[in-house]
Amino acid sequence: MSDDQQQLALSDAPEPTHSTDPQHSLSKNALKKAARAERYAANKLERRAKEKEAKKEKKRALAERRAAGDIDEGEEKKRQKKRPRLHFGGKVVVDLGFDDMMSEKEIISLCSQLAYTYSANRNAAFPFSLLYTSLNGRTLTRLEGQNDAGYTRWANTEWWSEGYERLWQDKESSSSESSGQTSEGGANEDGLSTKDASAGLLHDIREKVVYLTADSDQELMELKPEETYIIGGICDHNRYKNLCQNKANKSGIRTARLPIGRYLASLQTRKVLTVNQVFEILLKWVETKNWEEAFYSVIPKRKFQAGGKVTSDVVEVGDQALSNDADDRPTNDCGAPTEILEEQTEEVGEEH
Repeated sequence: MSDDQQQLALSDAPEPTHSTDPQHSLSKNALKKAARAERYAANKLERRAKEKEAKKEKKRALAERRAAGDIDEGEEKKRQKKRPRLHFGGKVVVDLGFDDMMSEKEIISLCSQLAYTYSANRNAAFPFSLLYTSLNGRTLTRLEGQNDAGYTRWANTEWWSEGYERLWQDKESSSSESSGQTSEGGANEDGLSTKDASAGLLHDIREKVVYLTADSDQELMELKPEETYIIGGICDHNRYKNLCQNKANKSGIRTARLPIGRYLASLQTRKVLTVNQVFEILLKWVETKNWEEAFYSVIPKRKFQAGGKVTSDVVEVGDQALSNDADDRPTNDCGAPTEILEEQTEEVGEEH
């Protein structure tokens, strides 16, 4: 073959192609996780059907026991007795405005903690009004992907994409509109100008908002039904110092820390709690009006033992730092509490 023929043959040869399939760039573990997620999604309807059938079977078995007289009177009364739910009147806000400051693992942990807060509030004798603010980014994506956006069916909860500042900004807008309808220099029945009255109203609203943070100089000694308490929704391995304190200062609102050191001075581990643990402590205080009892009923018992294991998905609220695990309860593959997802399956029609 001549040189010209060889050059022609080489020019006609197909160029090597590089695969653009993203799966080729994934590791073995990543491919396994993707396959597992695909199988989980494919079997969702079948799982739902099995769960519903299991609950129906449980009800049928209970009805048969009742008909046969196998359920004693005490057990029956316990089942029929409904604990009264009296709203405390206060509002708890979970500030989710830290999405870009967390790793993917921390986002997953936070979403589990949010589910626990909802579960605790729903089962509480004195529930709060529960509001989640600044819902966006990966936290929103994670919640949307769990149980067909099951969070949207959580009863008695609100979800805002805006920050907690909307608590008083809405009032500010209303005040501006009403002041625009009055003549310039107008006064209310107390002799105050409309502008001064609006400023006073906004000040009163902010005075009733308290951000719970470990870095506050003030201890929270009691909860008041007219106040709003903000919990920082972040799992940060305690690496951001004064984060919530600085944010509250910028917003012009008060801060306070839970009085953990006052009541649990002998606690062996650090004193930072998860979002759901803080919330459950607030619920318990409303029920008992006793901080010590509230702390001991919520903080895991192992935290009171020297050498207890401490991990690091924490939210800054207490004096220093305490635990990071969202809870000891099991979670499903999506990271949300198993019992919550099972209840949602049955109650979708009831809640909304």
